[in-house]
This record gives sequence, structure tokens and C-alpha cells, in this order.
Amino acid sequence: MMSDTKFSVLMSVYAKEKASWLKESLESVFNQNLPPSEAVLVADGPLTPELESVISSFKEKLKLVRLPENKGLGTALNEGLKACSHSLVARMDSDDIAAPNRFELQISAFEQDKELSVLGGAVEEIDSLTKKKICFRRLPLGDAELKNFLKKRCPFNHMTVMFKKEDVSSAGGYLHLHYMEDYYLWTRMAEKGFKFANLPQILVRARVDGAFYGRRGGFTYFLSNKKLYSYMKDHGMIGFKDYIYILSVRFLVQTLMPNGIRTLFYKSFLR
Repeated sequence: MMSDTKFSVLMSVYAKEKASWLKESLESVFNQNLPPSEAVLVADGPLTPELESVISSFKEKLKLVRLPENKGLGTALNEGLKACSHSLVARMDSDDIAAPNRFELQISAFEQDKELSVLGGAVEEIDSLTKKKICFRRLPLGDAELKNFLKKRCPFNHMTVMFKKEDVSSAGGYLHLHYMEDYYLWTRMAEKGFKFANLPQILVRARVDGAFYGRRGGFTYFLSNKKLYSYMKDHGMIGFKDYIYILSVRFLVQTLMPNGIRTLFYKSFLR
């Protein structure tokens, strides 16, 4: 039976993204067993003619929010969130492919558990060009497990989450933190006691290119980690020993480890 629960999809795109990937991503959003009530797309700064052409072909289905200059994902998502009309909002990246039953599964879960605040799922990572499977990215399922997992690693695959807009807003929304806006948000929501869950099913096929693991390294990325775990320590979410241990490991992986070895580390130990 088709659900009548209304929900929004929130996406952001910027100039460096590929038009063909955006097209495929949007097609996967609209060709769902349970299509969204609306889809909000944020154009984060000026876009290429190719991207504009794709957006134009979906103009009847999209609510477009334009930012005059590139502001980054956190700002773009906050602006898009303001334009979302419904309480339930599903995040989707503009280069990934949603499983046809993704929204059907998530809406069913929210209808069954009224206390649920954030719901994610598993991801199948695929080669960005060939679409061949690389690996699966699965995370804990229950609230208690996820709150414990959050103390060391991000508890959600961001591109899979559906959340209650008012709960995200009450935690301050997305705040800038280099490549970690989502993890920072879940940390603040956990602190407020909002209920988390993940579905075991694969909800998204996520494209991974050669630069993906490189972006998970470097001193700037490490400083984001330091800020996040300092927040956890200062707010009593982790102890000092855990704080030192986590930052030591992250410093090794993110600043000292060569990119090739880091790639193997992420694929082997963090999946």
C-alpha cells in the first residue's frame, strides 16, 4: 500500500560535478517505488552549461535554490533545508544512485517508530566510471550501538539519511567543519538525545573515484577531527584517554600515512 506521508529530498550541486552523474542521480530519485513529494536542489555557486542543461530537463520536478557563489556543503544544505516543505527530509548526493526502494523503506520505518529522528542505511561503493562494486559500507543498526559507535567514527552514511527537519534545526543545523559537517551534526543531535537507527539494506550506490581517499587525509582534515573530538571531550561524551588515543590514530592515518596505504586502510578496516 502506497504511503501518503509527505517528504522532501535535499541535494546540492556545484560546478566541479559531472552532468551525467547528476542526471543519473536525479533519475534514481524520481524513479522510486515511493517518489518524493518534492526535491530541493541547491546550486552552490555558478554551474557549468552542462549541469544547467540537466537541471533544466528536470525543472518541472525540482525546487531550485541558487547561491550566488560557492559556499560549501554545510551552508548549501542549510539553505536548502529552509526550502524543504516537509518534516521528513532525505539527503541525497548529486553523484550517487538511490536504490529503487530506498524511500519506501525509510518512510515505513518512520511511520512505525514515531520517536525516530535520523535513519540511514548501508552503501555499496562503486567505481565512479565502471560502476563495478568496490565494497559495502555497513554500520550499526540500533540507537545504543550507534551512540557508542559515534564516539570513534561517524554513525551514518550521510548520503543515505532521512531525518526530521525540526530535530536537525534544533541541534543547530549543519555547521562548517571541513568534510565533517554531518558527523558534527550527529554528535550534537546525540548529545540532545535524539533517536538514531540504520537499516541493514543497501539504500545508495555511492561513486568513489581516485581522489576520494585522498580527501580523507591532510592536516586540514585532521584539524577537523581534532575540533570534533575536542567537542566530545569537553561535553563529556568521551574521556581524555579515548580522546588522546583517537587523535593519535587519526594523526597517523590522516597526516603521516601515504595516500596509497591510506586507501587500503579505509577499504580493509573501515568497511
